[in-house]
Amino acid sequence: MKSLPWFFGLLGAIIAACVAVHLTSPQILAVTIFASFILGTLFYWQFRLAFALLGMTALLAFRVIDIPHLIEFANVDIILFLVAMMIVIGFLEQRKFFEVLLERLLDAVSHRASLFFPVMMALAMLTAALVDEVTSILFMTSLTLHLTRRLKLEPFPFIVMIVLATNIGSSATVVGNPIGVLIALRAGLSFSDFLRRATPVALLNLGLTIGIGSLYYRGPFREMAKGVAKFREKAVEEGRFDPKGFRIAGLLFGLTILGLIFHHSAEDLLRLPKNTLLLGVPFFMAGIALLIEREKARELVEKRVDWWTLAFFILLFASVGTLRYVGVTDRIAGGLKAVAGTNQVILLALILGISAVLTAFLDNILVVATFIPIVADLGAAGLPISPLWWALLFGGTLGGNATMIGSTANIVAIGMLEKEKHQIRFGQWLGPGLAVTLPTLLLAFLLLFLQLPLLK
Repeated sequence: MKSLPWFFGLLGAIIAACVAVHLTSPQILAVTIFASFILGTLFYWQFRLAFALLGMTALLAFRVIDIPHLIEFANVDIILFLVAMMIVIGFLEQRKFFEVLLERLLDAVSHRASLFFPVMMALAMLTAALVDEVTSILFMTSLTLHLTRRLKLEPFPFIVMIVLATNIGSSATVVGNPIGVLIALRAGLSFSDFLRRATPVALLNLGLTIGIGSLYYRGPFREMAKGVAKFREKAVEEGRFDPKGFRIAGLLFGLTILGLIFHHSAEDLLRLPKNTLLLGVPFFMAGIALLIEREKARELVEKRVDWWTLAFFILLFASVGTLRYVGVTDRIAGGLKAVAGTNQVILLALILGISAVLTAFLDNILVVATFIPIVADLGAAGLPISPLWWALLFGGTLGGNATMIGSTANIVAIGMLEKEKHQIRFGQWLGPGLAVTLPTLLLAFLLLFLQLPLLK
């Protein structure tokens, strides 16, 4: 109840802003309903699905959106990808894959326990860059939860740092995040362009994030180091390294990762439509997992798939798409063009900053898809826009670290954490999120600014 004044105060301010900029009645209605959904989610996170359902009901009842467009904006392909990957993850967990993998990692850094969690953050970045942020966060969150459960540590500090590293890693390559693919296709950028321009920025931001995390969570990090050292000694004494069941799970894990890494090449070879195997690989691996489980297959699907989070995703994607449907995002883009003019540095700062702020509360795919034609129009006007593509990439990935709903990886990780009976508040994420987001955005801006002569 204490949050109600904030809820209605912010909602009133948003409505007043919509009236002040002369939005149409359908646009004001769409923004009001969407803002109610988002504010309700932020202030009453445990009831987020209820707010999502009520918000979508209002959008349909007031004819702001229709059923066909709801289905179009729901991003069913992403939902199906998550379902299949959750089945694979559940299979790996039941086969004790992550426990054995954890022991291997502990063995590798047993002589320097203080390096263990920074190594895990680096691993989160690497897997996000090589595959994608969703696959990475599913694997890394499971691994982190196994570790904190084993060491009897509060998992949130470690989960949030893993997520932050994952989002940073998703900016490193063209396959790390769907927005990288969008930008690469529209800007004509190659995989090697990302390695040259995006990967160094991501690596420096990872180092900065590890440093910030070590200070922000210095107490939990010290507890982790002590626990790792003690656990490793105990594991060695008890001979805990039992590879039973690890080979089958490891084979499934390895084939899944390889399939996702090389799906583009396989699609070209088989002449399949783009991203067919991005869904096909998880589907196939999930099917194999269910066949192996046999009579336990139904239990695997019912208990290991986070249906609560997936339902929230469907409604979140659809409600965000409504803003584009009624033209609100077009108005935002037009205002940006009016303010920035032709000053390249101002454009760089505005696109990086605004895309980051919007990404913190909206789906980054929608944000980037909205800004792509704006950048293209600026190029048609004769401005050098190469730096702006990279600003859009970093705004759409780094900005997602600010809030608990800033990226798909964030929501997936929180859903997995809540299944462990841990409730997360909006403010609990905002502290470490902003502590990392602001410096990493500033570093990305400075690095892009220094490269302006090379990017024209």
